This record gives sequence, structure tokens and C-alpha cells, in this order.
Amino acid sequence: MSENLDLVRSIYARWGRGDFTSGDWADPEIEFGFVDGPEPGSWTGIKNMAHRYGEWLRGWRDFRAEPEQFIVADETRILVFVRNSGLGRTSGVQMDERSVANLFEIHDGRVTRLVIYWQRDRALADLGLEA
Repeated sequence: MSENLDLVRSIYARWGRGDFTSGDWADPEIEFGFVDGPEPGSWTGIKNMAHRYGEWLRGWRDFRAEPEQFIVADETRILVFVRNSGLGRTSGVQMDERSVANLFEIHDGRVTRLVIYWQRDRALADLGLEA
């Protein structure tokens, strides 16, 4: 289990610096999705995940995703509460706020599923955890 947590921490070490270029942590057939928010949906595969998340990132300059809390739900799932920050590329709006929850499901040292929740309480409820 600590190996899974170490993997997720290593992902956030990059994301906290604004480095979203590597997908070496992801299973080739990763399931990626937004559960809620303005554009919910799901995609399969690294290429589709990179394309969809890349669309989101293109709207920001200096975007960072920094973990606030790691919650080990069970042997394969880790939920991370995240603080996002960045500057709107077009609007110039500064975002620096406690925001999303990211659920990582890990098998054999690779993330097989990454789900982004805009509502933290919903993520906790979906995992059967207290809000």
C-alpha cells in the first residue's frame, strides 16, 4: 500500500511544479474522467486523457495542482484533496483555491483509473467515507 501512496506522491511532486508532461505512471488503458463540474465525461487511454486534460491546462498559465490531504481508501484507491492555482490565460483571473478531489486507482504499480471530482463531499460519499 505504501508503494501506491509513494506513486501518487511522486505524481504530485511534478504536478505541484506545474509539470504535467509525463504519463509514465498511467496504465496504457487508463480510465480518466470528470464526475461533475462544467464538463463531466470519461475517456479511455493515455492519449485521450492527455488530450482532454491538455484542453483544461491550455486555459491556464502557471497551473499547479498541490496536494492538501492524501486519504488511503483501501489497498488500491487513494483520494487526494487538491489546491489548484494558476492564472487564466485569457481572463487574467488568478485562481488559488482549495478545490478538487482526485481519485487514483492503482494496480501493479500503474494508475488504472483517475477520476476528478469538483465536489469533495461527493468523492467521499462515492467511497463510503464521512464528509
